[in-house]
Amino acid sequence: MKIAFVGKGGSGKTTVSMLLSQYLGEKGFPTLVIDADINQHLGVMLGFSDEEVEAVPQLGLEISLVKEHLRGSNQRIGSATEMIKTTPPGTGSRLLSVSEDNELYQYFSHSKNGVRFLRVGAFTEDDLGVRCYHSKTGAVELILNHLIDHKNEYVIVDMTAGADAFASGLFTRFDVTFLVVEPTRKSISVYTQYKQYAAEYGVHIRVIGNKIESPEDEAYLKEAIGDDLVATLSASPFVKAVDRGVVKANMALETKNIEALATIQSHVDAQAKDWDKFYAQALIFHTKNAESWGNDAVGKNLLEQIDPNFSLARYVENM
Repeated sequence: MKIAFVGKGGSGKTTVSMLLSQYLGEKGFPTLVIDADINQHLGVMLGFSDEEVEAVPQLGLEISLVKEHLRGSNQRIGSATEMIKTTPPGTGSRLLSVSEDNELYQYFSHSKNGVRFLRVGAFTEDDLGVRCYHSKTGAVELILNHLIDHKNEYVIVDMTAGADAFASGLFTRFDVTFLVVEPTRKSISVYTQYKQYAAEYGVHIRVIGNKIESPEDEAYLKEAIGDDLVATLSASPFVKAVDRGVVKANMALETKNIEALATIQSHVDAQAKDWDKFYAQALIFHTKNAESWGNDAVGKNLLEQIDPNFSLARYVENM
C-alpha cells in the first residue's frame, strides 16, 4: 500500500511518518520510506545520524538517473531527457517492487531497522528564486508511477507541508492520504480544505489526530471530523525524546500510541487496490502536464508516450 502523510507545518506529519515506518519495519513488513518534505528531518528521526543522511544521494539532484532506470527499453521514450515527472509506464518500462534489490535502490537508498529510506533533498542555493520544490519531487512521482506494491508491503511518503502537497498529480499516487491534525480550529479548517481538494479525484483522505492531551481534545476532533478520524496519538515523552536526540535504551513508545499505529495499519490494509484507477489518473495528469508545458519543454508530443497496449492491472496480474 502507498501511504502519504500531509498536514500543516508543525502538525507532526513527519513524526507520524517515522512512527508508522518504524512500527512496520520492526514487525518485518517490507517498508519503503521517502522524505519528500522540503524540510528534510525524517531520516534523523528514523535513527540515521546526520552524516548517514548526508550520505544518502538526493533524488531531486539526480532525477536523470531515476528516469534512465525507469525508461528501460520502452520504445515510446527515445531518451531519459524526454521523460517528465508524469511519464507513465508502458511496454518495456522498468517497473519496481518494494522489496526487490535493484540498481536504483542500491544507489539512492540506505536501510536501517527494516526500513529502506530515500530522500528528495532540500533546496540548494542554486534553487532559490529559480525553481519550485516540485521540480525535485517529480522524482517521487515517477517512482510511484512505476512502483508495484503488494499485500503487506508499504510505501510511506512524508509530503510537503500545507496545501502545496496538492499542487501536482503526486497527491493521486496513494491508496490512503493521512492528514495529521492537532485539536485546534485551524487544523480542522485545513482538513476541510484538503478534503475539497481531494474530492474531485476520489483521493482517500483520512485523519490522524496528534498531540492529544486530554479526553476533551479527542472528543473535539471526533465531533468535528466524524468517521474520517481513524486514530489519535497522545502527547508522547518518547517522541519528545526522539526530537531531542536523547532516547535511552529503555525508552519505548507508549502502549496507547502503539495501539493507534496498529489501528492505522488495519485501516490501510482494508483499502481495496485499484490498479486501473491508479493508471487512469496517471494518464490524466500526464496529459495535463504534456499539453500545458511538457510538449514545449521537450520539443515533442509527450502524449505519444502513452502506450495503448499497456495495462498496469494486467501487468500486476501476470507477475
